[in-house]
Parts: sequence; C-alpha cells; structure tokens
Amino acid sequence: MTDDSTADNAAAGEKTVVRRDRFSGGPAREFLSSLAGDSRIFAADLAVDRAHVVMLAEQGIISDEEAGSILSALEAVETAGHSALASGEDVHEAIESAVIDRIGPDGGKMHTARSRNDEVAACIRYRLRGDLLEAAETTLGLREVLLEAAAAHTETIMPGYTHLQAAQPITVGHFLMSYVSAVERDTARLLEAFDRTNGSPLGGAAFAGTPFDIDRERTAELLGFDRVVENSMDASSARDFLAEATAALAIHATTLSGLAEDIIVYANKGYVDLSDDYSSTSSIMPQKKNPDTLELTRAVAGDAIGELTGLLSTLKGLPRAYNRDLQRAHPHTFRAVDAVVEASAVAAGAVSTANWDAEVLAAEAGDGFSTATGIADLLAMAGLPFRTAHEVVARAAETAEDDEAAVSAALLESATQAVLAESLFEYVEQSALEAALDPAHSVATRNSQGGPAPEALEQTVAGARKTLTADSNALAERQSALSEAEERLRTEVETYV
Repeated sequence: MTDDSTADNAAAGEKTVVRRDRFSGGPAREFLSSLAGDSRIFAADLAVDRAHVVMLAEQGIISDEEAGSILSALEAVETAGHSALASGEDVHEAIESAVIDRIGPDGGKMHTARSRNDEVAACIRYRLRGDLLEAAETTLGLREVLLEAAAAHTETIMPGYTHLQAAQPITVGHFLMSYVSAVERDTARLLEAFDRTNGSPLGGAAFAGTPFDIDRERTAELLGFDRVVENSMDASSARDFLAEATAALAIHATTLSGLAEDIIVYANKGYVDLSDDYSSTSSIMPQKKNPDTLELTRAVAGDAIGELTGLLSTLKGLPRAYNRDLQRAHPHTFRAVDAVVEASAVAAGAVSTANWDAEVLAAEAGDGFSTATGIADLLAMAGLPFRTAHEVVARAAETAEDDEAAVSAALLESATQAVLAESLFEYVEQSALEAALDPAHSVATRNSQGGPAPEALEQTVAGARKTLTADSNALAERQSALSEAEERLRTEVETYV
C-alpha cells in the first residue's frame, strides 16, 4: 500500500523518495505486524526475492542493471540480518523498504508481478520443507537406535501386556520393533508432507494472477520447488500443506508419547534402567531417579495436538483467497515442528543408552499365567476345538488363582477331566505340555511372520534395515535437490551482482 512520490531536495538538488501510506499509522499497527515472528522466514524471503528478481530480468520485465542493484541490496540486507530491519508490517515489507532505502525507487521494482500473498505462501513452503526434512531425519535416527537395541535383544524374554495386564511372553526386541514399524509410517508421512509442501505458489500474485509475462516454472526451478501450484487463487491462499505437516508431526508425537509411556512403566517395574543423562532426581528425595526427559517427551504430544487443533480452527470456514487470519496459521506448524524434532531426538538418546535387565524380565515373563494362550494353541493343534481348549485352560487358571498356586500339568489335567471327562494326555504328551508352560519355549513357537520368535524377529529386523536404507536414500535425494537449487540460485545471482 506504499505510494511512492518524489520531492525536490533544495539543498542537494536531487530527488528524494517520500513513501506515503494512508495505513502507515494508528494504534493497531503493532497488532497487525508479524515482523518479530517472521525471523524464521527471513532467509526464505531473501531466497524468494532473489529468484523473483532473476526471473524478472530474464523475462525483460526489469533491466539487468536494475536486477543487479536490487540483488546487491538484498545481499546487504542479509548481511545486516533480520534484527537490523526497520519496523514494518511484516518481513516482506521490511526487506523491500530496506532495499529501497539503499538504492532508491528502483528497489520497488522487486515487487513487480507479485503480491505479498503469493510471496508469503512461497516463503512458508520454502522454510517448512526444510523443517520437514529435519523432522524426517530425526525419525530415521530413532529407527536406527530402536533397530540396534532390538537386534541386541532378539532372545531377551519379557512379559507382554494388554490392558496393562500380563498377557503373553514376548521379547524386548519384539517390543522395540513394534515402535520401529510405527516410526517407519511417521517417516513416510513426513516425506509425503514434504512432497506436497514443495510446490511453488509464486506468480499467483494477490490471487488472480498477473498481466506480466512471468515464468512461474523458472522461479520454481530456482527455488528447488518440484512443481508450480497451478491455480493462482489456490496458490496464494492454500494452507492445507500446513495442516498435513502438523498432523504428521502430531502423529509422530503420539508415537513418541506411547514409547515414552511404555519405557516409564518398564522403568518403574525395574525392567529397564535409564541413563543418568536422561533422568533427574528429586530436590528433596536423594534416592529418586526420575524419567523426566521421557515424561516431557510424552507431554509433547499434547503440544502438537494443540497446535494442530489451533491451526485447523484458524483455517475452518475461511472464505477463499487470502485472509489476514492466515498470518496466525503457520506459527502453529513451526512451534509443532520445533517441539517434536527435539522430543524425537531425546527419545532416541534415551533408548540408545537404556539398559534392559534380562534376569528380571525372564523371571517375570511367566507371571499371570502368560503362557495360557500357548497351552490352548497346543491343545487346538492336537485336534481340540480352540474354544474348548480355551475353556479348559480358563478353568485351570481360575483354580490356580483361587488356590494361589501356579498352573501345572496336573492342574491342567484336572481341568480337562472337569470339562471333557477325559484325560488331557490323550491329546498331548506331558513333556510337550510342560515345555509349553515355559515362557522362552512359548516365544520360540511363535515363529510366524512378524512374531516374537528369535528367527522371525531377525527377519523383521533385516527387513526394517532395508526400509531404513531406502528412506535414508529418499531423504538424501530431497536434501540434495534443495542444495543443488540453492547453488543454482546463487550462480544466477552472481551473474547480475
């Protein structure tokens, strides 16, 4: 909204730029301004400005000399930093004003054929895509330490739980691999969010395009965007990429919260000992070792979910094209990514330095008659209908609970007589039954794909390593493409400066 005019400078005999703006004052200016928060997209704005100016020169919309002056001024603005910008409505206006202050009215030509609407959309996408790759990289690091720990504990028997009740024996490796699988999906979501974020809205202008002969594909190329967001109204106003990114972050935070909760519970039971580096003590109780880092990791899910809710509430019901509400949209995503990236790295550190107590785990793996399902499976494989086998084992478990005794072969035989009026040993040998009561044997028999048996688990780990390598390569390709684009833009700028 800047009205540039000139006035004679009697002392110098030159023209002085006077910028008049009917909306430049008033008590609401500070409320409207996003300049302080825009420090996060300062570098992105400079990149977007440079690409746009190079394109304008290539298209003959501005001269090479004008482009060189503008690009030189942008370099000076970058050197001075965000903190040196004069007050303004936002970083985009402040940078343009700083350029005009340095080179005069020609600096205003950098805004030819664009609006702050498509400009800010481009800046947000430019910055967020890098943040998403950083978030994806932390998920890869977490997967790596989970895989290493799982591979080291393919035979470490532990109790398995459902409803926080003893259920079936598993292994530490099997437990950890369940989170590898979950984090794999988190990685995929983040990379897919990057791909949909990585489109260029530049050229959409305010929302109705521009009459200038611009080259939108060229600015997309210079900035490393892999496509143009075609419709000019959609380009300037769409923020669904923010919602998708924040949702992916919130889902990963929820995964982290579950992992943190499990390890906190296992630490309470004495199954795992956290490193002192990821613990703290009480200010009054010197014996305490508290899993504080994991408790904070668990809480980050609430932060991320809150940011997603806030973002969606801001976007809900907005009329199409740009609305100033959008100024308050992207901070939700940036706060979420900062919190979740940090929590993911902390979770990885906690897992990689934790020590699992194999003796305690093995001793408690059979608690609560956790091998009951294995006994029922054994009877079913011997020809008994599973539901009948279930009834037999349930009767034995009930009797053992009433007598406060362990389930034994004799107790199972008594239950079979009560249910079937025949001997259990007509179906299975006593040695097989006693073996099935052993938690380690129970785990070893569960050799189906994805099961906890060491052999099956080793195959699962091997497959997960291949997926990790593939995802690492996919991340590296995206990172390399962005680095190449930065170099390409730098080279083009140097031809004018």
